[in-house]
Amino acid sequence: MSTVLDVIIQILTFSMVFVLVLLGRRALASVLTVRRRLDDRRQRGPAAPASIVRTDTVRNRFLLWVQSATASGGPKEASKLRRDLSLAGFDQPGAPVWYVIVRFSLAIGVPLLLIFGASSAGKPLSGIGAIVLPLVLCGLGLVAPRGVLNSRAEARRLQMEQQFPDALDLMVVCVEAGLGLEAAFVRVAGEVKDSHPRIAEEFGRMSNELTAGRGRSEALRALAERVNVDAVKSFVALLIQTDALGVSIAQSLRTYSIEMRQNRFLKAEEKAMRIPVLITMPLVGCLMPVIVIALLLPPAIDLVRNLGPALTHSQMGNK
Repeated sequence: MSTVLDVIIQILTFSMVFVLVLLGRRALASVLTVRRRLDDRRQRGPAAPASIVRTDTVRNRFLLWVQSATASGGPKEASKLRRDLSLAGFDQPGAPVWYVIVRFSLAIGVPLLLIFGASSAGKPLSGIGAIVLPLVLCGLGLVAPRGVLNSRAEARRLQMEQQFPDALDLMVVCVEAGLGLEAAFVRVAGEVKDSHPRIAEEFGRMSNELTAGRGRSEALRALAERVNVDAVKSFVALLIQTDALGVSIAQSLRTYSIEMRQNRFLKAEEKAMRIPVLITMPLVGCLMPVIVIALLLPPAIDLVRNLGPALTHSQMGNK
C-alpha cells in the first residue's frame, strides 16, 4: 500500500511541477508576444519575403486543437520552426504540430515510464531522486527532438553540398547542348533522380514552381533558401545576375563549374594535409609507450641482474 501511495505522490508532484512550468512559459511567452507586436507597430520594417516552405493549412481537428493550445510564440517563432523542419525534410503542413506532440510526449512519457518501471521492479524512487530524475528526463525529452532535428538538417545540407557539383556539371552540358535553363533543370532532375535524390527533388520542385507561373528569380531564391548551402546560394546569385545583365548563361555556368571543381580540389587537399596531424596523436599515445618499453626493458633487466647481487653482497659484507 505504501508503494502505491509513493508512486501516486511522485506522479502528482511531477504533474504539478510540469503544469506550473508550462503555464509560466505560456504566460511569459504571451507577454513577450504583446511587447514584440508593440515594437513592430512602432518600428515598421521592410516587408518580409515570401515564405519558402509550404503554407497549407491543417485540417485535422485534433491537430488544430494542439496547434491552438501550444501556439504560445508569435508568427516569427512559428515561421522559424516551420523553416527548421523544412530544412530537415519535414515540409508537411502538420509537421510543426507533430513536432510539438512528440516533444511533450517524450517530456511526459519518459518520466512516467521511469516512475512506473521503478515501482514495478519493487524499488520506487525516494528522496531527492524522486524529483530530480523525472525533471532531468523531462528536460531531455524536450531537448532531444531539437537535437535530432538539427543533426538531420546538417546531414541533409552536407548531402546537398556533395551532390550539387555533379548536378552542376550535368547542367553545363545540357545548357551548352542548346537547352534552356528551365528545360535543363527538368533534365538534370530526371537524370540524377537515382544517384542524387536530394538535388533531384529540389530541382523538380523548382521546375514545378516555374511551370505554375512563379518568376525565375523568385523560384531560384526559394531554392537557395530551402537548400541553405553556400554553393547553391552563389549559383542562384550568378543566374539572377546573368539573367539581369544578359550575359551568356552557358559561359557563366562553365566558369562557375570550373571554380567549383577547384574548390572541391582545395578542400580535398586541405583534408589530406590534416591527416599527418591527426595521425600524430594516436601514434604518440599508442606506439610511443611500446617503443620506449621495448628499448628500455633489456637494459633495465640487465641492470637489475648485475646490480642486484652486488648490492646483496655489499650488505652481507657490512654485517
